[in-house]
Amino acid sequence: MDIRLTPSLLAWLRSFDAAARHGSFTKAAAELCITQGAVSQQVKQLEDWLRRPLFLRTPRALVPTPEGKWLAVVLRESFEAIESTLAQMRQPPEAATATLSCSPSFAMSWLTPRLGDFFRQHPHTGLRVFGEFHTLDRIRMVQGGIEAAVRFDLGGYRDLNATVFLDEWLIPVASSEFLARHLPIHAPQDLHGDWLLHDGSAWDGADTYEEWQHWFAQMNTPPPPWAGGQQFNLSQLALGAALAGQGIAMGRAALVLQDVKAGRLVPLLGRSVLSRAAYSFVTTAHPSPSMELVREWLAEEARRFCGERSEVLPAVVPP
Repeated sequence: MDIRLTPSLLAWLRSFDAAARHGSFTKAAAELCITQGAVSQQVKQLEDWLRRPLFLRTPRALVPTPEGKWLAVVLRESFEAIESTLAQMRQPPEAATATLSCSPSFAMSWLTPRLGDFFRQHPHTGLRVFGEFHTLDRIRMVQGGIEAAVRFDLGGYRDLNATVFLDEWLIPVASSEFLARHLPIHAPQDLHGDWLLHDGSAWDGADTYEEWQHWFAQMNTPPPPWAGGQQFNLSQLALGAALAGQGIAMGRAALVLQDVKAGRLVPLLGRSVLSRAAYSFVTTAHPSPSMELVREWLAEEARRFCGERSEVLPAVVPP
């Protein structure tokens, strides 16, 4: 006999399976989102097609006949096998992708190495990071399609929500090779201007010598003449020059901690200085759920980092 699973027969079988599992046409109808009468009719059509009853209809419940029990077991196993296979074959939904604008040096040295943890915690949330450090306002964010940003600056955002999640420690760093080639450095006065490496754009609008000027001021020491020291437009580039033995960079803890731990850079003079700038998470008024996850994750990562920073770098000591 040629038995084909026509659309009508599949619908009858689906109604019978639901009725057999629930022992009720009413509950089966609720599961299948059709009327109780439609379920009853489809089961009756299946029974007519098979030429045998599948249920004994009592006032209190549906009682499957021996043939009904047999068919119910076969159908349940078959439907479960189909559902399992489809679940394995189906492509997962596209991850919701959040776009985060980030200060380039911070993105490269601090954020990117930690992103694996974020994706493990939130496997269905995508995060796209692009590096830039221009000043933000609400119009620029909306026009540029920027959902949120991480900025290292003085804050003061008027039409945006900005939350500081990490402060920054400053400390001069150099390679051991550079230190071996130069006179011992015991005090700020021992630093020569032509040894110093400068991030000329610590943040948008910052003075060319901002971080070194601030550091010398906190050390109560006049700075040396700036002429001769190399200048860069990213802190990461100044640190690269320090790693290559070309001079002494003003290290930000978030950017140098791993190099200090590995011995590639050496912190000088035994104390850190609190920067005037900090890292803020900046959003418009209503960030997406994905960005709220990023905000929470950044705050937690910052707390962990602060503990590690305190163990590795000299403490911030008031002048």
